[in-house]
Amino acid sequence: MQQFTVPQFIDVEDKIIGPVTARQFIIMLSGFLLMAICYKIFDFSLFVMAGILIILTFGTFAFVKINGRPFHFFTLNLIQTLKRTRLRAWNHLLGKTEADYEIEEDRQTKQISLPLARRYSASRLAELSLIVDTKGAYKGEADDIGVINMPREK
Repeated sequence: MQQFTVPQFIDVEDKIIGPVTARQFIIMLSGFLLMAICYKIFDFSLFVMAGILIILTFGTFAFVKINGRPFHFFTLNLIQTLKRTRLRAWNHLLGKTEADYEIEEDRQTKQISLPLARRYSASRLAELSLIVDTKGAYKGEADDIGVINMPREK
């Protein structure tokens, strides 16, 4: 049989520049590009304010982890949670028409009666399980005509 190595630590990102991963590097690069655009567009005081905001935002998305997951997963989960309704109520009548109710009533009135299965006593079940466990080597207790004894139901 061939031996295979199972990958370990698959949730650890590859480091490309020192302790910085590729995801972090791309996020910070896009932040610096946005800062360069702000430098060209705004005057210096507005650039400084926008630069601080950009560095904090992109730094948070690049380096902060919550519960071992990157911050952008936390942000997406937060947005999805806030968009959902707070109370969920099940309305069992929703979507049913009068025809559905009539069909359901017909099904309830026409109950099919199945033949009752034989009920076995505990000793009979123990004997049957012994026959199965021994793969037929044990034949069970037989009557005079060669049929396995069955306890009578009361």
